[in-house]
Amino acid sequence: MKIKEYAFLIRTQTDNKGIESLRMKQNRFVRAISLLIQFAVRNGFEITFGDAHAKNGHMTDSLHYSRLAIDLNIFKGGIYLKHGSDYEVLGHYWEKLGGSWGGRFGDGCHFSLAHDGRR
Repeated sequence: MKIKEYAFLIRTQTDNKGIESLRMKQNRFVRAISLLIQFAVRNGFEITFGDAHAKNGHMTDSLHYSRLAIDLNIFKGGIYLKHGSDYEVLGHYWEKLGGSWGGRFGDGCHFSLAHDGRR
């Protein structure tokens, strides 16, 4: 699946003033995550959700609180892959979709969409 073919799914949506609201960005995030999950499955990974939406337990102003971040648990052959490097192929794909991958800052299972200067 080429990313260009799915660009319409992840393009920025704006209102009549040219602003992408938080709700619009959350919708774009969910659509992009669905592409990431499909990519992971095609590449032999099994996926479960870690933190998707949280109310506490993360750093102040975490994008988990804004529903713009998710931690994914990945498995191959039923074995949990816990090292950040295990997520590298997914992280690179996620970045091609326009997201921020936590592997760049020591949290390989973290996938987010930048918002107000936060990743």
